[in-house]
Order: sequence, then C-alpha cells, then structure tokens
Amino acid sequence: MKIYVIHENEEWSAPLFNRLEELGAPYENWNLSSGSINLQEEPPEGIFYNRMSASSHTRGHRFAPELTSAVLVWLEQYGRTVINDSRALRLELSKVVQYVELEKEGIKTPKTIVAVGKEPLFEASKAFENEPFITKHNRAGKGLGVQLFQSRAALRTYLDSDAFEEPVDGITLLQQYIESEEPYITRCEFVGGEFIYAVKVNTSDGFELCPADACSIENLYCPVGEEPSSKFVIDPTFSEPFIKDYKRVLQRNGIQIAGIECIKDKDGVFYTYDINTNTNYNGEAEERADQYGMLEIAKFLQKTVTHAKSCT
Repeated sequence: MKIYVIHENEEWSAPLFNRLEELGAPYENWNLSSGSINLQEEPPEGIFYNRMSASSHTRGHRFAPELTSAVLVWLEQYGRTVINDSRALRLELSKVVQYVELEKEGIKTPKTIVAVGKEPLFEASKAFENEPFITKHNRAGKGLGVQLFQSRAALRTYLDSDAFEEPVDGITLLQQYIESEEPYITRCEFVGGEFIYAVKVNTSDGFELCPADACSIENLYCPVGEEPSSKFVIDPTFSEPFIKDYKRVLQRNGIQIAGIECIKDKDGVFYTYDINTNTNYNGEAEERADQYGMLEIAKFLQKTVTHAKSCT
C-alpha cells in the first residue's frame, strides 16, 4: 500500500517527492509521458494522485493526458482511491468545462466564445466589436495562445500570419479582456478540498495585457523557472466569500488539490478564469509566509494512504 504519483514532468514533481521522503511516506513515481496498461490486470493496492498537466504537449508528451485518462478509468473500475480523478482530468484539459462548472456555482467568468477554424474565429469576434479581447487555447496552461487584440482588424492580421498558433485540440477561445484594478492576479490554493492560502502574482512585468494563463503560477514558477520569485506574495488577508463556492466546484468534480485563479477589474468585480489541478508553488514566497503547499499535499497523501491501510 503506497502513494502513486501520476504525472509527466519530473521537475515539477520533484518537490513533492522530496516532501514525501521527509515524511517517510511510501510512494512510487508513475511518469505517464508514455507507457501501457493491461485492462485485464488488477491495479496495485494504494492511493493514486493525478497531477497530469494540460500543457504536457509543449514538453513533447502529446498523448500523456490520453494515457492518463485510460489509467484513471482503469483504477476507478477497480475501486482504487484516486486523488483528482477522471472528472478532474476532464476539467484540467478544457477551459470550456472549467467555465461551465464555475458558472454552475454562480461564479463569474469572463465572456467567452468557443471557435474551431480561422474563419469561424474571425466571425465570432463580432461579439467584441467595440472592446478589447483576447484569444487563448482551450487546452492550455503556460499562456498558450494568449494574444490581446484591440480590434477585429488586428485579429484578421494575426489569423493570416505565421504567428497564429493552432490549439492542440483545435479549440480557440475568444474572451473578454479584463483590465485589472491593480497589476496582479490572485491564485487560491486548495489541498484536501480545503483552502490553504492565496498568493498574489504581480503581472506588471509583461503580463498586464493578459488576464489568464500567461499570468498563471504554472507559467511563472516551476523548479527550473526563470521568473523572479518576488512576483509572488502570499496574502493572509484574502478571504472572499466565493472561496466556499470554489470548494463546491472542486468537490463536485472529484478534485482535492488545485489552484484557482481570479482577477479583480477596475470596478472591483472578480472574474475567475482558470482551475489548475497540476498545482505548483513558489518556494521563496512560502518561506516568507512559513506556509508550504507541497508539504500540505504530502501530509494529505500520507493521511489518505494510512487510512486506506487501516481499511484493508
């Protein structure tokens, strides 16, 4: 009976492995960048933590999410405990699913239009005739496909150029541009379905034009990241009422561990635009606040596997 960590990025998962080793928690590294499973064989005993990333294709792991989907269905068929289960993976891989699930709880998201193909994309932009808008990829992470446009003519130029990025799933989103009250976004971290802290991410150094993925923790920080950690400050005062709504979204979608990103516009209205089930943390910000996300995850996984052992 051990903890199986399902992922495709060794560098992002190394901090978790270090924390598990500190606690003496038994674990196994399940890197699903490639591999196979026998559906007729029973999975090993244990608990399974899925931290597969929507941006895996940018690291040459194009089909890692599809393999993970097969593995999760297999595990669930045999009644194994899965942290961030197949419903969570579906949400991780689609901004559309994220926005629908957020709206079900009355959580405000940016106005968004879904399009496949350059001409439908340009036609859809009529909805933003008199306002700035952005494009972004549906299956994203790392700011994939994020571009700011002040006009439809600018979009036309982009679509006709070599700079246009085809999304890996073919779906491009046209989205309302949120001009923030101050140059930062806020990311709310959850472990075990409970809110642990909020981190403010400063966007004044090149991210002020984008309210979404380019501002995300996944893009700005990883163990080999290049962005200065001063961009991150844990905010102990953040206690917006919609946190309880976030918790309900996570519970309904089989998610125990995630970061949810929001931005406040100039009128003080919050918009939520991303749920990341492959969450990473900024080391220096955590040192300053004496709060440690990967340690909280390791403790949660250790507690879960201990409980599983007692039930066998």
